[in-house]
Amino acid sequence: MREKSSVRAVFALLALLTGLLTGCQGPGSGGGGEDGLLVGGASATPTRASGYGAVFLAVDECSSFGTTSFSEVPCTSERAAARVVARHDGTVGNGPACPATTDFVLHISEQRPASDEDGDGVVARGYACMRNLEPPHPGDPGGGGGPRTIVGDCVYGLGDGQVRETACDGEGARKPQYQVTKAVDTRSKCPLSTALYVQLGGSDPVGCARPV
Repeated sequence: MREKSSVRAVFALLALLTGLLTGCQGPGSGGGGEDGLLVGGASATPTRASGYGAVFLAVDECSSFGTTSFSEVPCTSERAAARVVARHDGTVGNGPACPATTDFVLHISEQRPASDEDGDGVVARGYACMRNLEPPHPGDPGGGGGPRTIVGDCVYGLGDGQVRETACDGEGARKPQYQVTKAVDTRSKCPLSTALYVQLGGSDPVGCARPV
C-alpha cells in the first residue's frame, strides 16, 4: 500500500507542474501592447492591440506626446494626446495642405523596421495632420500656432515683408500687430481697410489683414 501511495503522489506532482507550465504560456503572456513605431526612428512593438495599427498613424488614429518622438496608441488609451485628421505620403512641401484647424504636423520618415503594422517591412515617408484631443488648440483661429495661417489669426512683422503668427489674446511671446479678416484669391478683392497682405495658400491664397 505504501508503494502505491508513493506512485500516486509522484503522478500528482507531475500533473501539477505540467499545469503550471501550461498556464505560463497562456493568452496573458506576450499580449499586444500600446507602443507602436516611433516617428523619426525606430521601432517597435511587433504585437499591437486589435482595432488600430493597420496603417501607421492613419486617419482617426491617435498618438502620444513625446519630447523627441511620438508613438501610435489606441485613442482610448490614457496616453492618447492627439488624433490624425489627415494623412498624406511624401513631404509637406509637395503634398496637400493640412486641414485649416490642424494643431501640428508629424513628419514620418521612411523606415524599414524588422516588424511593422502590415508585415511588408516598410513605413512610407509621409506626414500626419494632428488635432489635440483636448485644448489648447493652437490651430484654431487666433490660437497663435498651427501649420497654417487662416482667417481669424493674428501676426506680427519680422521685417523684410515677413510675418509670424501669434496669439490674438496677447498671451504669446509677441503681441499681435495685425489680424487676418478675409481670404481672397487676389489682392484687389481685399477690403479698403487692409493694411497687410498675408500669404495663406489654398484656393484663396491672399489674407487681408488689418491692424489690431
